[in-house]
Amino acid sequence: MLVLRPVELTDLPQLQQLARDSLVGVTSLPDDTERLREKILDSCASFEKAVQGPGPENYFFVLENLTTRRLAGCSEILATAGFNEPFYSLRNRHFTSASRELNIEHGVPALSLCHDLSGHTLLRGFHIDAALERTRFSELLSRARLLFIAAHTARFAEAVITEIVGYSDEQGQSPFWDALGKHFFDLPYVEAERLCGLQSRTFLAELMPHYPIYVPMLPKEAQACIGRIHPDGQEAFDILEREGFETNSYIDLFDGGPTLYARTSNIRSIAQSQTGTVHPGSAIDARGRYLVSNDSLKDYRAIVAELDYHAGQPVALSAEMCAALNVTDASTIRLIAL
Repeated sequence: MLVLRPVELTDLPQLQQLARDSLVGVTSLPDDTERLREKILDSCASFEKAVQGPGPENYFFVLENLTTRRLAGCSEILATAGFNEPFYSLRNRHFTSASRELNIEHGVPALSLCHDLSGHTLLRGFHIDAALERTRFSELLSRARLLFIAAHTARFAEAVITEIVGYSDEQGQSPFWDALGKHFFDLPYVEAERLCGLQSRTFLAELMPHYPIYVPMLPKEAQACIGRIHPDGQEAFDILEREGFETNSYIDLFDGGPTLYARTSNIRSIAQSQTGTVHPGSAIDARGRYLVSNDSLKDYRAIVAELDYHAGQPVALSAEMCAALNVTDASTIRLIAL
C-alpha cells in the first residue's frame, strides 16, 4: 500500500534520489543534500507550529510504499508565496497604443515583471516515479495536498496557485530562456533553474528587465513557449485543471510555463470532500475508489481505497487501511471519489 505522509529527516537519502530524477524546472526539489535537509527541517517545524493564519510555512509530503519503505514521489504546499521575499512572475497582457490623427488603435502583448501573486498559497514540488505516472497514485500525490488544506483552512490563503513547468527540449534548451533570460545572466537554462533551487529566484528576478518586453519582438520559437507545458508536466496540469484550476495571464519568468489559479473554496477536493467516522471491518463490499485522509496535522496520512461509502454512515475500513491512516474506531476521516 502507498501512503502520503509528511516528510521526515530520515527520508533525506531517498529524497535526494527523487530530486535527481525530477524534471528540470522543478526548482523546489534541488539535488543538494544541505538544501534538502533545510527544506525537511523547515517542513517538520511547519507541521509543529500552532498558527492562526497563513505564513511562511512549507508542508512537504512524500509518497511511501509501506511494504518496501521506498519513496515513490513527493509534493509540497507553501502556505504563502512571497511571504519572506517577492514571488516574481511575468504578467502577459496587452498594451494599447492609439493615434487620433490616423484613427488607429493597436494592442500589443507585452510581458512585465511583477509580484502580483505574492500572498497566495503555492502548490509545488510535484514529482512521481515514472512507473506510477497516469495512475491513481498521481492523483493521491497531488490531490491529498488539497484534502490537507480542507482540513486546515486557517493555515492557507483564499486563493491557490501553481506554476507548471514550461517547455524545454531533450537537451535542456529552453527557447524562451534563450531569447530572454540568457541575455541578462549568460547562463544555460538548466544552470539558472539549478541556482534557483539552491538559493531563490529573487536574485535572478531582480536582474531581469523591469520595463515591458513586447512579445512580437521575441523570436517565434520563444513566443510559442508562452504558456506552453513541458510534456512531462502535462499530468500535473491535467489533475489540477480537473480540480477547477484555470490558467491566467501570468507565466514563469524563466521558461514561460503557465500559472494555474483557483479560489480555495472552489477547488473540487476542498469544496466537495466529505467527512465520516471510521468503522473497522474485515470485509468491504467495495463500490467505488476514493482518496481518503485523516484530518491530523503532523500525523497526516492519505491513501487510495476501495470503499462502500454512504454519506452520513460510518465508513468501513480494513485493518490495513486503518493502520496506513493511523486511525481507530470512530476516528474522523475525509474522503472524495477519484
